[in-house]
Amino acid sequence: MAVPDVSRLNWLTTRLDAALGWARKYSLFQYPFVTACCGMEYMATATSHYDMDRFGAGFPRFSPRQADVLFVVGTISHKIAPVLQRVYDQMAEPKWVVAFGVCTCTGGFYDNYATVMGIDTIIPVDIYIPGCPPRPENVLDGLMKLQDKIARGEYAAKDGGGAERPAEFQIPHTPDSHL
Repeated sequence: MAVPDVSRLNWLTTRLDAALGWARKYSLFQYPFVTACCGMEYMATATSHYDMDRFGAGFPRFSPRQADVLFVVGTISHKIAPVLQRVYDQMAEPKWVVAFGVCTCTGGFYDNYATVMGIDTIIPVDIYIPGCPPRPENVLDGLMKLQDKIARGEYAAKDGGGAERPAEFQIPHTPDSHL
C-alpha cells in the first residue's frame, strides 16, 4: 500500500499559531486606562459612527485580568505610574499595549518633574498612536496595525522590550534631567 503524499494536503491544514493569531486578531478585549483629555476621543472612537466592533474591539473590559489589550490614554504622572505597572502586571499573557495620545507616547507638552516622558519607560509598548488628541481615523489605523502584529504572534512582553520608539518621538532629554 502506498503512503499518501502529505505535502499535497497543505491547503487543508494550517499551523496552530496562525489559527490562534487569526482568532486573537478579531477578539480584542481592551482595558482602557484613561487619565486625561484623550479619553473623550477614545470614547468617540468607540461609538457606532466609527464601529470598533468590526475589528473585534467593541467590548471593553474593566478588569485587567479579563483584558489582553491595554489602552493607555492620557498623561501619566510619576504618582500614577506604579498603578499602571500593577495593572499591566495583572494582565495575562499574551498582552499588548497601545500608547494613545502624544502625552502617553512622549509626555506631550509637559516637560516637568511630575510627568512620565513616555510610558515605554515603564512598560513595553506595542503600538504608538500620537496626536493631541489622535483623530478616530488614526486610532482605527493603529488598531489595524495592532491586529497585524497580533496575527503574526508578536507582542512586546514576549520580545523583551516593546516597539522601538519612532524617531519623531525621540526627546532630547532624559526623565532625570529635572533633578
